[in-house]
Amino acid sequence: MLKRLYAARHVTDAHLVRGHLESCGIAATIRGEWLAGGIGELPLDACSLWVDEARFSEAEQALRDLLSAPADRGLWTCPRCGETAGNQFSACWQCGAEKPAQAGGDSSPSTA
Repeated sequence: MLKRLYAARHVTDAHLVRGHLESCGIAATIRGEWLAGGIGELPLDACSLWVDEARFSEAEQALRDLLSAPADRGLWTCPRCGETAGNQFSACWQCGAEKPAQAGGDSSPSTA
């Protein structure tokens, strides 16, 4: 049986949260996704995320972790030009400098 976990602000929000839950190994279903066109007539929580009741506590914790994570998580600063890049990138998109080895996800400037 499914249980509602999260009332999304919009469809993109629902998909982002579902992606996080799925990366944690928790299946999630979005309900109300196609109702966004009539949002002026519908309640704001028309789009929501549902998970299996047996995994609800685990899903709740994963959601809390996601919503409480610092916004700069997974960022590093280029030692050459000072640009901020996502941790998934191995080089700076601005100047092409390689990501420093010690920039494993912190956002502080590195010394090269």
